[in-house]
Amino acid sequence: LLLPLLLFACKGTDEPSLNFETITVDKTVMLSNDENSPRCQVHLKLLQPTAENGDRTQIINEALMSRLLNKSGERDLQTAAEKFAEDYTTSYKNTMLPLYNQDRADTTKKAWYEYHYIITSETQGGRKNTTVLIADIDYYEGGAHGISQRYLLNFNNETGVLLNLQDIFVPGYEDRLNAILLQSLCEKVGVEDIHDLHQNGYLFSMDMFPSDNFIINEETITFHYNPYEIASYDKGSTDLTLSLTDLQEILRPEYVP
Repeated sequence: LLLPLLLFACKGTDEPSLNFETITVDKTVMLSNDENSPRCQVHLKLLQPTAENGDRTQIINEALMSRLLNKSGERDLQTAAEKFAEDYTTSYKNTMLPLYNQDRADTTKKAWYEYHYIITSETQGGRKNTTVLIADIDYYEGGAHGISQRYLLNFNNETGVLLNLQDIFVPGYEDRLNAILLQSLCEKVGVEDIHDLHQNGYLFSMDMFPSDNFIINEETITFHYNPYEIASYDKGSTDLTLSLTDLQEILRPEYVP
């Protein structure tokens, strides 16, 4: 009776996993030499893959640099994050200082120039042999309000490769998946059709589409839509969770439950 249990336990410990460490970048620049000058603050608290991951480390780093920082080709995520902070604050000062000089006498406009850019990240389990990295971005660049975004990145534990929709669905999946997502959105909002969705501030200027931000587990896949992607800002973010059983005809065999 003990033998099967021991074999199962050994098998569990042999499953590949990914290791991460926290890196932090903080940078603040003043827009002018005034004592009460507006400022730009960048705070990046990111999870970076460790060297323990072997060849997977750089594969994951490239994906994180590209998706979260719009950088690529740097040595590691720490270097990319430092460069992002430097470029962002430099651009802020070069672009906004001439405008601020025109508004300097109007103290009511100072808040327009108080910029910030914040990223935090964490990991959670997803489908077997998959690690999900969740990155939350909050930034303000003038205007009526800041912007919040969430990025969901599913990494294959064995290869370090970032999963995309083409890895999960068979070719030609788009029309069927869009129809299922549209129905799910109607049910979530409590309306009958796309006309009613338009009336409620959804899909007003775009068609339904599957988001690149998703989490897949053994039974469901959840698509995350950031503000403005499929709805007006006041609706916030939208999550649509679909059963993999309902998607069997368009799933690759390895994802069929």
